[in-house]
Amino acid sequence: MTTLSPENSLSARQSASFILVKRKPPIDKTEWDGFFDENGHLAKSRDFICVNILERGLHPFMRTEAWKFLTGYYSWQSSQDERLMVDSTRRKNYEALCQMYEKIQPLLENLHRNFIETRNNIAYDIQKLYDKDPLGNVLIDKKRLEKILLLSYVCNTQAEYQQGFHEMVMLFQLMVEHDHETFWLFQFFLQKTEHSCVISIGVGKNLGMLNNVINILDPVFAEHLKGKGAGAVQSLFPWFCLYFQRAFKSFDDVWRLWEVLLTGKPCRNFQVLVAYSMLQMVRKQVLQESMTGDDILLACNNLIDLDVAELISAACTAYAELVQKDVPQPLKDFFL
Repeated sequence: MTTLSPENSLSARQSASFILVKRKPPIDKTEWDGFFDENGHLAKSRDFICVNILERGLHPFMRTEAWKFLTGYYSWQSSQDERLMVDSTRRKNYEALCQMYEKIQPLLENLHRNFIETRNNIAYDIQKLYDKDPLGNVLIDKKRLEKILLLSYVCNTQAEYQQGFHEMVMLFQLMVEHDHETFWLFQFFLQKTEHSCVISIGVGKNLGMLNNVINILDPVFAEHLKGKGAGAVQSLFPWFCLYFQRAFKSFDDVWRLWEVLLTGKPCRNFQVLVAYSMLQMVRKQVLQESMTGDDILLACNNLIDLDVAELISAACTAYAELVQKDVPQPLKDFFL
């Protein structure tokens, strides 16, 4: 057992101070532009920028550009001219993938037994999406969204389509203007977050690590969850599959949390500490009422319209507590 030492991440003191310091306004265009020199190279360190995003967030008008850095769509070492070339290349590559898909689609329909089923699932999920704002204006183009999801399914062998991807890609489509940006940002997002929202890759690992964190930080709660509340934690997989989308009242709140997860601050796999902090919101009720697993799940599903800033602060506090504990090496490796 070793102390979780945050050499490559935000210190425990910095994490704890996140909730104590009065937060400054989000990073706007003027400040963002000041992070770069006249050639578009970084004039500030990547860590400096990521810590500021953790603590303050991004102005909505800056998200498209900033997320291209956070996801890896752009290299942090690139110049403005190099980024223009990257955009051109990404667009051409996307168009080439679309052409390839059109050519092989008949073959997929005849030989790939899962293709038609997946295509139908995507179409069904997209039709259920509510695509208008409160004023009745159409927010998304469902046909374009369906095309991007199908292309992602065909091209991404690591992350086959799963329910919930349509909601995630919709948020990228709302953020950017062009389809090639939506497609590549989603692919890079999956890679950057280590496929932790993918059922067959990262969700089970997240749930296992969540159990470990509860055992270390809250043994009393852990004991209840192992006994009368058995099965509750394993049933929280939708939190990770949807990356907490349904816990917030607005898309801006979802983007705010996601951009923190993309920074890698205060640590890797911060989503597990977010989930732990959400569980803590129902802890008192669960223990007072001695809830069973099904009742705990119902209470967790009722966590909606959360304050994203308070949730990020609570998760930072949990990390600050965790770094003071003796933890198994696998857990240390998971967060650092």
